[in-house]
Amino acid sequence: MKSTNGFDVVYCIAKGGQGSVYKLSGKIPPEIGLLNNLQALHLNANQLNGSIPREIGQLKFLNELALGMNSLEGPIPASLGNLSNLAALYLQDNYLTGPIPSDFGNLKHLTVMYLSNNTLSGSIPSELGNLKSLVKLFINENNLSGSIPTSLGDLTNLTVLYLFDNKLSGVIPKEIGNLKSIVRLVLSQNQLNGSIPTSLGDLSNLETLYLRDNQLSGSIPQEMENLMKLTVLELDNNNFSGYLPQNICRGGSLHNFTAYNNHFIGPIPKSLKTCKSLVRVRLEGNQLTGNISEGFGAYPNLQFIDLSHNNLHGEISLLWGQCPQLAALLAAGNNLTGVIPLEISHATQIQVLDLSSNSLVGVIPKNFGRLTSLVNLRLNGNQLWGPIPSEFGSLTAIEYLDLSTNKFNESIPEIFGYLLKLHYLNLSNNKFSQEIPFQLGKVQSPTTKHFKMLEWKGITDCVATLED
Repeated sequence: MKSTNGFDVVYCIAKGGQGSVYKLSGKIPPEIGLLNNLQALHLNANQLNGSIPREIGQLKFLNELALGMNSLEGPIPASLGNLSNLAALYLQDNYLTGPIPSDFGNLKHLTVMYLSNNTLSGSIPSELGNLKSLVKLFINENNLSGSIPTSLGDLTNLTVLYLFDNKLSGVIPKEIGNLKSIVRLVLSQNQLNGSIPTSLGDLSNLETLYLRDNQLSGSIPQEMENLMKLTVLELDNNNFSGYLPQNICRGGSLHNFTAYNNHFIGPIPKSLKTCKSLVRVRLEGNQLTGNISEGFGAYPNLQFIDLSHNNLHGEISLLWGQCPQLAALLAAGNNLTGVIPLEISHATQIQVLDLSSNSLVGVIPKNFGRLTSLVNLRLNGNQLWGPIPSEFGSLTAIEYLDLSTNKFNESIPEIFGYLLKLHYLNLSNNKFSQEIPFQLGKVQSPTTKHFKMLEWKGITDCVATLED
C-alpha cells in the first residue's frame, strides 16, 4: 500500500531517549494499521500514552515492533498474535495490564520478547512453548501468578529466561532442564516452592542462576556440580537445608555465590578454597560448621565475603591479607578464637570489618592504622585486651566503631576526637582507667545516645560538648 505522500513505508523509526532533540507524545493512531508494507516499527523511549491499537495486528509484514519505555497502558491486544513474521517484540517499561495473550503462541518466528516492568497479570500462557525460535524471554517485574508452564521446556533455543519479581508459585518444572542452550536463568523474587530439580544439572551452558527470595526447600542436588560454566549462583532467602555442594566451583569460573538466610549445615564447600575467580560470597545466617582457616584461600579479585552467624570455629587465616581487592570481611557471631592477625592490615582496600561476637583474644594490631579506607569496624563481644592503638588516628574515613564488651584497659586515646567522620562510638563494658578525653568533643556528627552508654566519670561534660 502507498502512504498518503505516495511512498512505500517500510520502516518507521522515531526513537527518543537521553540526548534526543525530540520525544514523541500522545497516542499511537489506529491508522498505523493502514501501513501494509511496514516491516519495522521502532517507537522506543518516547512519551507515548494510551493503549496499543489493535490495528497493529494487521501489519502482516512486520518483523520488529518496539514500543518499550513509554507510558502505554491497557491490555496487550490479542491481535498482535496475527503478526506471523514478527521476530522481535519490545513492550517493556510501560503500564500495560491484563494477561499475556495466548495468541502469542502463533508467533513462530519470534526470537526476542520483552514484556518486563509492566503490570501484567494472570498466568504465563502455556502456548509460549510453541515459540521454538525464541532466544530471549523477558517477562520479569510484573504481577504474573500461577505456575511456570512445563511447556517452556520446549524452548530449546532459549538462552535467556527472566521470570523474576512476579508472584509465581508451585515448583520449578523438571522440564526446565531441557533448555540446553540456556545461559541466564532468573527465577528470583517469586513464591516458588519445592526442591531444585536435579535436571538443572544438565544445563551445560548455564552461567547465571538466580533462585533467591522464594520458598524453595530441600537440599541442593549434587548434579549442580556439573555446571562447569557457572559464574553466578544466588540461593539466598529460601528454606534450603543440608550441605552446600562441595564442588560448586568445579569449573573455576564462579565469582558470585550467595546462599545466606537458609538452613545449610556442614562445611564450607571445599572447592571454594581454590576458587580464584571469587568476587562476592555471602553465606551468613546458616548453621555451617568447620574450621574457617581451612575453608578459604587467597583471592585476587574477592571484594565481599560474609560468613556471619554460623557455627564456624578456628583462627582467622593470614591469607585474608592476600586479597588485594577485599572491601568487606564479615564473620560475626561464630566461634572464632586466637588473635587478629596483623596480616589483615595488608588488605588496604577494606572498608567494613566485622569480627564481633566471637572469642578473639590479644591486642588490636598497630598495623590497623594502615586501613585508611575503613568505614565500619566492629570488634565488640570478644576478649580483646590492651590499649587501643594510637595508630587509629589514621582511620580518617571511620564512621562506625564498636569496641564494646572486651577487656581493653589503660586510657582512652585522644585520637578519637580527631576522627571527624565518626558518628557511632561504643567503648562500653571495658576496663579503661581514665576519664573520657575532652578531645571527643571535637567529633562533628555523633549519635549522642551511644556515648551515653559509657559509664565513666566525665561523661556528662563530654556529651554536653557533643550536643552543642
